[in-house]
Amino acid sequence: MMMMMLLPKSLVLYFFLCLQIYNVIVDVTVAVASIDDVKIEVLFTPEDCSKKSKKGDLMNAHYDGYLANDGSQFYCSRSDKAGHPQWFVLGVGQIIKGLDMALNGMCAGEKRKVTVPPELAFGEKGKGKKGAEEPYCTLHCFLLACPVPPNATLIFEVELYSVSKGPRSLESFRDIDLDDDKVLTRDEMTFYFKVEYERDGSKPREDSFYERMVNDVFQKSDHDRDGLITVKEYNIYEHDEL
Repeated sequence: MMMMMLLPKSLVLYFFLCLQIYNVIVDVTVAVASIDDVKIEVLFTPEDCSKKSKKGDLMNAHYDGYLANDGSQFYCSRSDKAGHPQWFVLGVGQIIKGLDMALNGMCAGEKRKVTVPPELAFGEKGKGKKGAEEPYCTLHCFLLACPVPPNATLIFEVELYSVSKGPRSLESFRDIDLDDDKVLTRDEMTFYFKVEYERDGSKPREDSFYERMVNDVFQKSDHDRDGLITVKEYNIYEHDEL
């Protein structure tokens, strides 16, 4: 049975609304690597596997990480953060590049074993040691349990619990745009957060709570400072059109 999420969905959506593409740190060595360098083994596929993940989707999954050279485990999401499955948006650099590639086209209930080469993981410097870089980790706490040595090939066993439209999708824009005028106002954003927050069974909050959230979103997304968020300003993935 899927575990209950740690935060209300509205706060998860808000968290990702604040993401900007420039937060993603691009490692030059990754430019020459591709999905062909990642080994993907499907361990289990549910009977209903019609809805598959794509770039920009909000994913919820458990995963175990192992070092390929000796099989030692360096991460287990079931023992991290009170055992809650991990939330992330696919394809925007919140998880290491190899996993970002390997989890595309995956459906809820599916299990995969993924082997990721160093250039699509933590590269020559590894992770968790003093001075080590942390490529492809933006705002999302990932693989902090144990250090990963330099030039390590990694193996992940992933169980996907859910796939849903991401917070920057065209569908979510339409949900917020109540008058269908192709721009988002502060009132529309506030109403959306209130409805989503209370729909999750959370207690109503004071107006100042939502005001802070909306102010933060507009600070990061309203680039021309006209008090409105357009589709172009909202959709950082640029894969949907009206």
